[in-house]
Amino acid sequence: MKKIFILTGEPSGDKLASKVISKLQKKNSNITYSCVGGTHLNSLGIKSIFDLKEITYIGFTSVFFNIFKIKSKINKTVEEIIKFNPDILFSVDSPDFTLRVAEKVKKLNKKIKTIHYVAPQVWVWREGRVKKFKKFLDHILLLFHFEKKYFDKEDIPNTFVGHPLLEQETKNKIDLSNIVSKDKKIISLFCGSRTSEVNLLLPILVDFINMMNAKFDNFTFVFHATDGNKNLISKKIDNINLENTEVISDENIKKQILNDSIFAVSKSGTVSLEICNAKVPSIIIYKMNFLNFLIVKMLVKIKFANIINIINDKEIIPELIQKDCNAKEIYNSVVYFLKNPELMNKQINYCEETLTKIRSKTSSSDEASSVLNKFLIG
Repeated sequence: MKKIFILTGEPSGDKLASKVISKLQKKNSNITYSCVGGTHLNSLGIKSIFDLKEITYIGFTSVFFNIFKIKSKINKTVEEIIKFNPDILFSVDSPDFTLRVAEKVKKLNKKIKTIHYVAPQVWVWREGRVKKFKKFLDHILLLFHFEKKYFDKEDIPNTFVGHPLLEQETKNKIDLSNIVSKDKKIISLFCGSRTSEVNLLLPILVDFINMMNAKFDNFTFVFHATDGNKNLISKKIDNINLENTEVISDENIKKQILNDSIFAVSKSGTVSLEICNAKVPSIIIYKMNFLNFLIVKMLVKIKFANIINIINDKEIIPELIQKDCNAKEIYNSVVYFLKNPELMNKQINYCEETLTKIRSKTSSSDEASSVLNKFLIG
């Protein structure tokens, strides 16, 4: 039996990894797995060596305050991987955790092939990291074509696999009548998967909902949650008795809710691609504590937070960041779009043109699983 250790650092990575591994399981049944993962990998029968929540931190300050915990988890993870002795260490996203582990594993056992999915965003900051990756990565799987030049320059083997959030999935239609009234229009809300994001953005979005409810009575607001933060969001919503608000964590229902939405307000991140893929107009919001913001401002070398805007080098999707990330600005932006349908259509068309440049021939999970399988049978 061949062996693969899957290494993730947060819920989004767990979800991405599970899509790849589910495809690989169909191609090759002669594989044993272990992982650091969450509910998605667990649903495939792959048990995590510890709870994913123990290593999910956001922001420079929270990492600083948890530095000893993180180091301890890195060392423990390395120890378990060496003990498992896999043919492949398949690391997914969360580079500050996963690549630190991969580097230590490679030093201890050079025979373990290291394959990383979702290249670190060296085009945003710290491009010099690429030279370091060459020492311990055997292959890197890229989500965007434009990333290739950064890794080709250092002769790091790489494959463009496309973005996983752009995969087309055919699911049976779900009856949403018990969730959303047919006479209500849906606005989807995304306040992040991490507790720190939810704590910052949820109060702002609640204020936005209250402002909308004061002027309109034909909307239902649906928060897209993870299994891990659904209760946190639900409790906060229940405490203030917002009747036209729902919190959904089921993946199939979330997809259909998004497809049926007339607008979305989303925290900055890859979920914005999923929104664009569903042909739903949106705005992007994000806020962090002031110290983190200052550090980011000094380090990043791009003008925009959203990947659609970055690729086009102009603001296709409005970004409300830091002081602009407040209920009044969100309300004004959403209402402006809703009153100007031609602007919503223009944004959808721009986004669709952009997405054609980052879709793979088959699907990201198919392409990624093929690379893994080639390493195993090669």
